[in-house]
Order: sequence, then C-alpha cells, then structure tokens
Amino acid sequence: MAVIQAYTDIVKTNIDYDILIQGCRTGDREYIDEIVELLVETISIDREAVMISGAEYPYQFVKNKLLKVNYSHIQYVLECLHDTTTKVRNVKAYLLTCLFNAPSTIGNYYRAEVNHDMYGGGWSNG
Repeated sequence: MAVIQAYTDIVKTNIDYDILIQGCRTGDREYIDEIVELLVETISIDREAVMISGAEYPYQFVKNKLLKVNYSHIQYVLECLHDTTTKVRNVKAYLLTCLFNAPSTIGNYYRAEVNHDMYGGGWSNG
C-alpha cells in the first residue's frame, strides 16, 4: 500500500491535481479521480509488458511515459473524451490509450484545432 500511496502522490503532483479539480467542469472531478486511479494502477503493478491499443509495450516504457502525464495532458484527454461521440466498449483500455498517447499527440491536436479555426471556416477576418 505504501507504493500505491507514493505513486498516487507523484501522479497528483505531476498533474497539479488540486488546481485541476478547482478549474474543472462540473462532474469532471470523478473523471479526474478515475484517471489518477488508472495511472497509479498501471504504473505501480510491475509486469513484463502492457497492452495498449492492441500492441504490447515494455512495462518500463509505459511507466516512464505515464509518469510524464501532466496537467495539460489531463485537460487534453478530458476535452477529447467530451468530444467523443463513438461508442467506447472498453473504457479502461480506451482511457489508458488516450493517456499513453497524450504526451506524443497533444501538440499536433492543438495545431489541427488552430488550423481548423483559422482556415477551415471556424474563423473569419470579419
């Protein structure tokens, strides 16, 4: 239990948990708590490999990547979840995939959003 508490503290520090829950949408605190629980569960249980999106990754690689998840990544994942309209059959696997990919995809996501707003009809010069 000491390991789980230590990782919970690390994850909450990494994502600025207190600030995140103060500024979140109504109802998002439960999602944030579930995200923290999933991150802690995934990084605290040592194993050979972790399956993400049907691919097997070395545990240490997954652990290192998930320990890089920060405040912005959580906001990004929550935003993506709010925008998702497709049926998610395995929410835990889907959420783990989102969190695992967040550090690698956040920049391109926001660039695409800006490009859409500026050039795709979402923004005009007046």
